[in-house]
Amino acid sequence: MSSVQTTQIKVTLSNELYLHLKSKAEKLGLNLASYIRHLVINDVKDIEIPVFKMSEKREKIALKALEDYKAGKTTSVENFDDYLENI
Repeated sequence: MSSVQTTQIKVTLSNELYLHLKSKAEKLGLNLASYIRHLVINDVKDIEIPVFKMSEKREKIALKALEDYKAGKTTSVENFDDYLENI
């Protein structure tokens, strides 16, 4: 099972464009959604996603949190409201 989050979108197309895209998708053996996903991926594949370095302070906090998690020092919270009531 993939841990990648996904978002579903709705796109409005003219009938002519819809039929054209559907025809191209069928020629490639794809359904329309897969074909459009392929087009989008190809369009954005060369775009670099910016990566920002954490400040030294934030990095220390994150590394300490990870260390605590690995050491079993953290608590799993199922319901945040219940958790806040029981602090």
